[in-house]
Amino acid sequence: MTTNLLLGLLGIPAVLVLVFLRVPIGLAMMAIGIFGTWMITKNFNPVMAQFKTLSYSTFASHSLSVVPLFLLMGQFATLSGLSTKIFKAATAWLGHRQGGVAMAAIGASAGFGSIVGSSLATAATMGKVALPELKKYGYSNALSTGAVAAGGTLGILIPPSVILVIFAVLTEQNIAKLFMGAFLPGILAAVGYLVVIAIYVRVRPEAGGRLERVPYMERFKALADIWPVLLVFVLVIGGIYTGIFTPTEAAAIGAAGTFVIALAYRSLTWENVRDALLSTAVSTAMIFLIVFGAAVLNSFLALSQLPQVAAGWIGEQGYNPWIVLAIVLVFYLVLGCVMDSLSMILLTIPILYPMMMVLDFGMTPDEFGIWFGILVLIAVEVGLITPPVGMNLFIINSMSPGTKLSETYRGVMPFVLSDIIRTIILVAFPSITLCLVWWFY
Repeated sequence: MTTNLLLGLLGIPAVLVLVFLRVPIGLAMMAIGIFGTWMITKNFNPVMAQFKTLSYSTFASHSLSVVPLFLLMGQFATLSGLSTKIFKAATAWLGHRQGGVAMAAIGASAGFGSIVGSSLATAATMGKVALPELKKYGYSNALSTGAVAAGGTLGILIPPSVILVIFAVLTEQNIAKLFMGAFLPGILAAVGYLVVIAIYVRVRPEAGGRLERVPYMERFKALADIWPVLLVFVLVIGGIYTGIFTPTEAAAIGAAGTFVIALAYRSLTWENVRDALLSTAVSTAMIFLIVFGAAVLNSFLALSQLPQVAAGWIGEQGYNPWIVLAIVLVFYLVLGCVMDSLSMILLTIPILYPMMMVLDFGMTPDEFGIWFGILVLIAVEVGLITPPVGMNLFIINSMSPGTKLSETYRGVMPFVLSDIIRTIILVAFPSITLCLVWWFY
């Protein structure tokens, strides 16, 4: 083993050590990338040159402009109060069922996630709306917090998804095709969560009751109140799927659309518009710092030849590709317990993706890239609600005073089991992910 290759192998655990020491992930990757490059080249000139070439080549990517636009769309959607209207509509249609208010939280999370693209934002927003109602109607703390935390993960799975945009940039995949591939798995996730709630309240009837049946006239009236959500979704996702808009154009139209909706609802003031723009800028800067740190680290890994050597070694061993895939997905589930989704993608994909591409799954490279991207996204999503440190769990638990963290852990585990079953189904039947891509392309 060469010295450079050994340095590359040590780079990843070194980053994890810094992360465990509370160093921000972007700075941790940047520090190891700079140090590793210096160790290989024995010269600071290439290191300094990276800050000129990498900063331009990374952020000049037209695809990355989608990120702040989708984040801004989510900010305006939150300001417009659409989350409350979506939850009320879902409750009108589902509330009369056993566990119906918890089901409504899942349905509302799916609807709100379709115009936000962020799991944490979906979880935090729906937590404010749904948790008081769940408590009001006597739902158990475990089911309430577990359902809302799980529903929040739909924000990154149902298109549009910021994480999928980052994956597309890293792997040079088509963003529109990835969004298309995520659609049915996202619907399958929401249905799986509804089934979990239905089973949960039958096993433990005291965990959640039902409301009085709402007349159909009121149901359709509540549905009419959320037409802006449908309009934005159709404009953004429909425009991308049909090729009318590029993802960047669709994101810009979505941001403008949600701004007009918030303006029409008279929920905008100069102060909250400023706050929305500032919050978008801060979130974008945080994401871009992590992206740049990953670019510096990946440059070092490329110099060490680790990705190339690892891909070649995997190809030569003749391992069963399905076993390798299972190991990779389990790895993501474990890593998700200690790291946020964006960091996982940026840290691992540059190494794991070339390794997986050399294996034969009976697909074209484009088909495999889309299928593998959705599987990784699901594994990352599960990590957000996997104890002990799933990000969504802490967000929702902090919004439910009096709920022990152990109750939230207990309440979310049936949803984690649903995610694992769904992952197995999508691994066994890739056509579920790819059928819309085949249909449109």
